[in-house]
Amino acid sequence: MIKAMVVKKIVYRPIGIIHTPFTKIVGVPIQPSAAKGIKGRITIFPEYVEGLSDLNGFSHIILLYYFHLSKKYQLKVIPYMDDQLRGVFATRAPARPNAIGLSVVRLINIESNTLIVENVDMVDGTPLLDIKPYVPDFDSCKVKKIGWIKNNISKLKKIKSDERFRGKG
Repeated sequence: MIKAMVVKKIVYRPIGIIHTPFTKIVGVPIQPSAAKGIKGRITIFPEYVEGLSDLNGFSHIILLYYFHLSKKYQLKVIPYMDDQLRGVFATRAPARPNAIGLSVVRLINIESNTLIVENVDMVDGTPLLDIKPYVPDFDSCKVKKIGWIKNNISKLKKIKSDERFRGKG
């Protein structure tokens, strides 16, 4: 029998702040592919700027960030593109046990400690946890199934976020 180690607490510190045109939750595109052309900028804190070296050689980057406005998690949610309760891990909903978001955005330019990006789908002021280069040979794969989303994918560009996952802290 394998004994699992239980970690009581994990602490992450933001490496920067994501700035977008979206000042409130309502109306934010729900995925980067529904945010085509929407520009944002990311301010990287001074102690992490050296880590940006060589990043300008990539056209797209993966952003990992904290859903700072999501105060409670739910294990069953009604996702934006559906009207049925779904398990949170079968959705991209922000109301998660670990409120971590992931978006692939286009990197337009790096100016000192500022990244200019496009296709942003997060609220202004979102804390950035990490950046990874997007590499199609690593990150893209042919999929055979996309679960319940198959019947709802046509709704992606029409649906915007609302406050259903904000919760009360």
